[in-house]
Amino acid sequence: MTTGADLIAERLAGAGCRHAFGIPGGEVLALMGALADAGIAFHLVKHENAGGFMAEGVWHAEARAGKAAPGILLATLGPGVANAVNVVANAWQDRVPLIFLTGCVDAAEAESYTHQVFDHQQLLRPIVKASFRAAPGAIGRMMDKAIAIALSGQPGPVHVDVPISVAESLCETRERPAGKVPPAPQLRPDGVDLEAARTLFAAAERPLAIAGVDAVNEGAGAEISAFCDRFNVPLITSYKAKGLLDEAHPLALGGAGLSPKADAHLLPLLKTSDCILLLGYDPIEMRINWRDPWPDAAPVVEIAATPRLHGMHAVRHLLPSGVAAGLAALSDGVTPRATWSDGAIEAARSALATQFAPEPDGWGPATVFHTLRKALPPETVATADSGAHRILVSQIWRTGLARGMLQSSALCTMACALPLGMGQRLADPTRPVVVFVGDAGLEMGLGELATLRDMGLSLIVCVLVDESLSLIELKQRSGQRANLGVDFAGTDFPALARIFGGHGVWVEDAKTLAAEAQAALDRPTFTLLACRIGRRAYDGKF
Repeated sequence: MTTGADLIAERLAGAGCRHAFGIPGGEVLALMGALADAGIAFHLVKHENAGGFMAEGVWHAEARAGKAAPGILLATLGPGVANAVNVVANAWQDRVPLIFLTGCVDAAEAESYTHQVFDHQQLLRPIVKASFRAAPGAIGRMMDKAIAIALSGQPGPVHVDVPISVAESLCETRERPAGKVPPAPQLRPDGVDLEAARTLFAAAERPLAIAGVDAVNEGAGAEISAFCDRFNVPLITSYKAKGLLDEAHPLALGGAGLSPKADAHLLPLLKTSDCILLLGYDPIEMRINWRDPWPDAAPVVEIAATPRLHGMHAVRHLLPSGVAAGLAALSDGVTPRATWSDGAIEAARSALATQFAPEPDGWGPATVFHTLRKALPPETVATADSGAHRILVSQIWRTGLARGMLQSSALCTMACALPLGMGQRLADPTRPVVVFVGDAGLEMGLGELATLRDMGLSLIVCVLVDESLSLIELKQRSGQRANLGVDFAGTDFPALARIFGGHGVWVEDAKTLAAEAQAALDRPTFTLLACRIGRRAYDGKF
């Protein structure tokens, strides 16, 4: 006979899910057992937030390989659910499909038993695409809907609250079998807007494209690369969309969104462009400097499969379709021509390379990032935590790989880089992973080094040690505020790495860093490179 938990697990396994993360409690033991019986490995973490980011890392790795299965996070009632709010909000803002399974007491029990009991659904509804409460007789249909909602349109988190009695009781199995979630139809745009947009693009001498997270989630990298190459269209990406076009390509202008120094070279190009193409671009990743970056009457064509209600900028022509279908329709019958004949794109690329070059004195955060990019294989996946280092490494780290740099780029939360890297490595153990994290971010999620040990994963953790919340300290100084609550004492990170079963070393020069990175590629355990850069090392860098 089948229990409610079995049916939930079967539906998730049928959708292609192979990993689940979380911390157990008595209310979710039946769910944990059912997941394992269905072939979904359960991974114990030290904090629910980290479990959600590991699930996201798995999703990115599998999506890169052409699979479409949501991540799974499991939490017990009360504190387990409350702990996970940050990563669920991240999945909502960063467009990550996540099934969040939670245990709860039965409704009748909750009328008189209040220990650890609160309304999970009420807490989570503002930050999920949908919230369900499992009920006998409709569990299979509920899970089919939950999985479809998580994956459809802009992906996101879906919450499933499972009462103990529903999880543990036998249930009818007469529900129809699970159906595969159909891919979103690639509707081809048509009509007046398409004809006007095509006319605008065909005449453009200075076209410029911006691609974002929706293009990543639609897997449109090949189509964008071919389009840019054929029609000589330079491409700016959001940080999440780095690698849709190989960043070594002469038309690639790199990632944008947080660096004023990068914006100083990119925004002027938008002002002089005679055709701005928005390709699955969601400005939720961008700083306020990208609000109204062009006049309302600017020649902007947007290709987007979902409605844009953000109000961040104006659009002249909207093509409501997926990126691949939209580009095909836009370019149909258009003859390629020379573009940007004044050399502005080459000049911008050169200026950006100079702006984010290694430090002249041979050491500092930029040198760290350049050294590791050169030392590690091209196929390496990088993850970055929030902080000053993320802004700089996002400008320096070049990738030709879609989802080649993972980060929290909409919510911008700390302590995400290590678990993102762990999930990526777990799902794709053949591809090297380097985790870029500040010392404060690593300390926030330090317990996951134990999870890393237990999983037996080999990856590189590069921690930038400046003993300060540098980004906030920079903002304090720029506002002429006193230094308060941003500096802290140092931690012996190499010693911690050894305690947790890894290899750790202090690094203070590029030669040592390159040698240690090379050695880490063959090490069966994780390597922690503690790079001492000193306070105020990011001054003037981004």
